[in-house]
Amino acid sequence: MFDLDKRWQLHPQAALRPEPFGAMLYHFGTRRLSFLKNRVMVEVVRSLPDHMSARAALCAAGVEDVEAYVKALEVLANSQMLEQTS
Repeated sequence: MFDLDKRWQLHPQAALRPEPFGAMLYHFGTRRLSFLKNRVMVEVVRSLPDHMSARAALCAAGVEDVEAYVKALEVLANSQMLEQTS
C-alpha cells in the first residue's frame, strides 16, 4: 500500500521525459517504461521531493480525487519508478 504520509521521490535510476500527452518514465536499472497521461500527475511526480509527503504534493497540485492518484503513485512505486525517502 502506498503511504501518502511519507516522502517520495523519483528513483535515482529513473528519468522523466515530458511529452505532449504528459510524460514518459524510464528506469535504467529495470528497463521499464511507464507513461503519465495526465499533466497533473507529471506535476505531482516532479514535485514529490519538494514536499514533506505525497499527500502535500497532491494538495499543492490541487488534486481533489486523491484515491485515483494514490493508485497511480502506488503503481509507480511498485515498478520502482518512485522511492521513499527519509
